Amino acid sequence: MSDVFEGYERQYCELSAGLSKKCTSASLLDGEQKKQKISEITAGLEQAEALIRKMDLEARSLQPNVKAVLLAKLREYKSDLNNLKSEVKRLASNNLNQAARDELLESGMADASSVSADQKARLLMSTERLNKTSGRVRDSRRTMLETEELGVSILQDLNQQRQSLLHAHGTLHGVDDNIGKSKKIMTNMSRRMSRNKYIIGSIVAVLVIAIILILYFKLRK
Repeated sequence: MSDVFEGYERQYCELSAGLSKKCTSASLLDGEQKKQKISEITAGLEQAEALIRKMDLEARSLQPNVKAVLLAKLREYKSDLNNLKSEVKRLASNNLNQAARDELLESGMADASSVSADQKARLLMSTERLNKTSGRVRDSRRTMLETEELGVSILQDLNQQRQSLLHAHGTLHGVDDNIGKSKKIMTNMSRRMSRNKYIIGSIVAVLVIAIILILYFKLRK
């Protein structure tokens, strides 16, 4: 297994355990203390997401058999992170609702008779704007995560294309070697054929001379 992946994994596990404890303690708080604790947890979640992205990139750069094991483990970490996000959303939602209720109660206790319909409407509009802003922040974060996942997919495709090009280069190099060997064999064959041609020509010439000599001596007798 990759030492780099193990380092990221160890950091994530420690961070995840700490975030789980903070979620438990945040559920027992209220008001500003709970809001501050949620902010700490949110910052920790961003660090956890960064570690998971690093583990993903590292796993995809390894051999296929090791990559399959690490990606399966990574899916478990992503599921764990999603559970932490859901818990933080629940805590934030409860805190927001509690803050709105406290604001209404404090306003009512200060001067219940002076609260007009217009003030209630403004308060509701403020709450609605806050909810819309939170929704936009969540949408922006989701878009960012989708963009990062697309980047990881593109890097994986580029790596596969690089492997294909390296394989093609190796194949072409092998073809060049085979062509060179074939050329050497053809050259050797050509040389042997030329040598054999000279040898056969010499033998024929000797035979012709021998036949001429035999005929000459027979005719003289």
